[in-house]
Amino acid sequence: MIGCGYAIFDTAVGRCGIAWSQAGILTVQLPEAREIDTRRRLLRLHPEPRELPPPPHAEIAIEAVTAALRGRDVDFADVALDMEGIPPFNRRVYEFVRAIPRGETRSHDVVASALRVPGALHSVTQAIGKNPFMIIVPCHRVRAEGEHAERISPNAGAISRRHLLSIEGNRPAAGRTLFDALLVTPPRLHH
Repeated sequence: MIGCGYAIFDTAVGRCGIAWSQAGILTVQLPEAREIDTRRRLLRLHPEPRELPPPPHAEIAIEAVTAALRGRDVDFADVALDMEGIPPFNRRVYEFVRAIPRGETRSHDVVASALRVPGALHSVTQAIGKNPFMIIVPCHRVRAEGEHAERISPNAGAISRRHLLSIEGNRPAAGRTLFDALLVTPPRLHH
């Protein structure tokens, strides 16, 4: 692919990866436990790009992802995505998910209903699980009813849904761990 490249960059959650084409961003990979694993996963998805200095459109995306992972409210509307090879239904899911406001969540059911496709729940779940545009398409804002799973997509690396939502200022009540419960100490009553 002519004009394709990738870069590894620092964020508040670790070293992320991004790949781009002339048309837009191909993928964003959140950090794995080790940088080499982040790089491998990125190159497994897109083996063509070479490591290059980011062009202006990729630099804008890197700055926006970095700011979002620092907890800033970022508008990704100007970040172009290269959707070639993405199935049309998944494109519709990603467009809907991009419109979910920061700090809010929607269920898979709500996304499927909004797309007005009967029986789309399974397809929505599959599209979210294959999201190559982490943070730009905030799939961490989409959850299954009663879901306790922390993994969003393989591109989330070692970062959990809960962590991404907490960066946005949203602390989901459902799915709290024992560790979370122990952090909230009830006031002692003195008799």
